[in-house]
Order: sequence, then C-alpha cells, then structure tokens
Amino acid sequence: MNELEFIKETALEAGKLAKSYFRREDLLVEYKSAKDLVTEADKHVERFILEQIAKTYPEDSTFGEEYGKTKGNHREWIIDPIDGTGSFAQGQPFFSISIAMYSHEQAQIAAVVAPILDEIYYAEKGKGAWCNGKKISVSKTNDLSQSMLATGFACLRSDLQPNNIPFLNAILPRIRDLRRFGSAAIDLCYVACGRLDGFWELNLKPYDIAAGKLIVEEAGGVYSDFDNKNHHRAGEVLATNGLLHSDLNEVIRLVKADF
Repeated sequence: MNELEFIKETALEAGKLAKSYFRREDLLVEYKSAKDLVTEADKHVERFILEQIAKTYPEDSTFGEEYGKTKGNHREWIIDPIDGTGSFAQGQPFFSISIAMYSHEQAQIAAVVAPILDEIYYAEKGKGAWCNGKKISVSKTNDLSQSMLATGFACLRSDLQPNNIPFLNAILPRIRDLRRFGSAAIDLCYVACGRLDGFWELNLKPYDIAAGKLIVEEAGGVYSDFDNKNHHRAGEVLATNGLLHSDLNEVIRLVKADF
C-alpha cells in the first residue's frame, strides 16, 4: 500500500469511528477552555490514527490536536481527529477528519473525510485533487460581487483580538452570499471543488488547515495568509479560486491596516 492509499484508508476508517459516536446521547463532552469543546470521540479517533501511523511509519513525526507532537524524522503527519467538534457535539453533519503528511515543511498528501456527508477529499502534491474518486477543480467565478464565501469564528471562541467581525462587516456587502459550516477543513474542500469561491478565517491552527491547504492548491486554488504569504503555519487563512484572491485580499488588508 502506498502512502496515498494509506492516508485514504486511515481517514475513512477514522470517519467510521467518529460516526459511531455521532448523536449518541451518552457522548462524553469536556471543555478544554470556557468555549473549546473536546469529546471522547476526538480522543479515540486521534489515538486510532496515531496507532496506524506508528504501525506503518514508525520513524515519522506526528502532530495532533489532542495529543500534541511526537518527534521523529522530517516527515510529519498532521492530524485533526474531528474538525468541527462543536457541530459534532450538537449532532450537526458538518464535521470532518483531517490528515496530511508533510516532508521538510511541504505537504505531500492529504485526506479529509466528512463521514455523515459520505465524502472523502484527497490530494497528492503535483498530481491533483479528488472527491470520491472524481477529480475536482475550483470555481470560475471572477467577480467578487457574484461570489459565495465562507468564514468561521474561532477567534471569538478563544476571545482573541482582533476578531473576525471587522472583516465580516467589510466583506459581506461586497459578495453575493456567505456560509458558515463550522469546519475549516470542509470549507477548504468546498473551495477546492467549487461549492465555495473562497474562505477566510483567523487564528486557526496547523491541524485545522494542513490537509485542506494542499487540496485547494492541487484543485487549482490559491492559499495565503492575510499578508499574501503561503505557509501552513499561519493563523490567518485566505483560500480562493485564484481569480478572486487579489480583490478579496485587498479588502482584508484594508481592514487589517486599521488595527
């Protein structure tokens, strides 16, 4: 089994595991902070993924949301066991399992599974991106006023300033419509397959976006932070079909200049 098949199979199995906890009345929910949820499913799913990696690639490094880092070689598996825990805990379908493998800080393969939506997105560097076996590409919308975007409010959950409200106030009047799904990995995959024309958010972690970043780029999209720099460690995220990137980035930069 090659690495792409491994990541797909592992993500699908992790998705089945997460699904077994979905809408369970006895689901154990804890708080990492006043507004940051974690469930027993998050921990169980991450342990499962870590076990699969340790068994198959024992010399590699890992970095997961719940159990942190293990140090190995230059290859790092970045894991979000349930991206969208808030949705998951409320019984809403927009959550995902996100896994990416980076080598020397460059994404090589990635997979995002949305188990309730019955979808798997995956990508391999230089070879494209797929959803359920069908090659995907970004939208062709080239007018910001006709665009549908998505955002999230992780910054509000963690009570950080500046928050997303000034950006939302500036962007919303300039676009056709907005969606809020609650999983950055799904948002990025929706940009990749053309269901969204773009996505922005603040204060995200590497595990939130590591897989979705590669999927967007391999589908022909553009990914950057708000200063138009491309790196997967950024807290600020702007992902578009490419045609809208400059216009949307300009709006964001004008807002940011006021801080």
